[in-house]
Amino acid sequence: MKPLIGITASMDLVGKEYTANEDYIEAIVQTGGIPIVLPYLSNEMDVKAMVEKIDGLYATGGYDIDPTLFNEEPHPNLGKIIPKRDEFEVILIEEMLRLNKPILAVCRGCQMLNIVVGGDMYQDIYKQIDAPLIQHQQNAPAGHGSHFVQVKKGSLLHKLTEKKQFKVNSRHHQANRLVSNPLIISGRSSDNIIEAVESKAHDFVLGLQWHPENMLAEQGDETATKIFIGFINACKGGSF
Repeated sequence: MKPLIGITASMDLVGKEYTANEDYIEAIVQTGGIPIVLPYLSNEMDVKAMVEKIDGLYATGGYDIDPTLFNEEPHPNLGKIIPKRDEFEVILIEEMLRLNKPILAVCRGCQMLNIVVGGDMYQDIYKQIDAPLIQHQQNAPAGHGSHFVQVKKGSLLHKLTEKKQFKVNSRHHQANRLVSNPLIISGRSSDNIIEAVESKAHDFVLGLQWHPENMLAEQGDETATKIFIGFINACKGGSF
């Protein structure tokens, strides 16, 4: 049977409408899963009941994250936040980790994953890092791989992709900074920005700073496809 994959949504702050990029849906469908867009719930028991029903979580991108979650004041360059989304995703990810259910977390999702386990992040890499950086908000189509990521040998990411380096797309101004246990860093860009994290204490928990769903849906990218297939296989309870 196809696994049921919960997908986190963003929100139109004016119309209060849930939004989910079509590429999120397509990436799950194309690699054998059934996508379900998750609404923001505040009741912990309701969130736990939701987690019981899904086989895996695809934590997606979106607006910025409330810095008070990692005990910082808002930086002047902090973008829009959705407090209800932050509160929901903290409970959601905590429960997924507790039950050792597969998680694929991208962009904002990668950052939220790290914050939930006690890590922190740069609110704006261009203002908070005193070193030259490459372009992390690409001026190119969404599915285009615009810079390289170096992958840690022997990591889950290395196992999935069978590559030590590959190209990724990039559109973010925030990034993980201190990565907390049980997460480890498994990928970096040439300017040392953390591009991938994964758990050493769970079967399949992978956070990626880029958007593999765009690269799969728009370019048919082989590396992105391998990542999603591995995720879906893990959600089926199989090998990856």
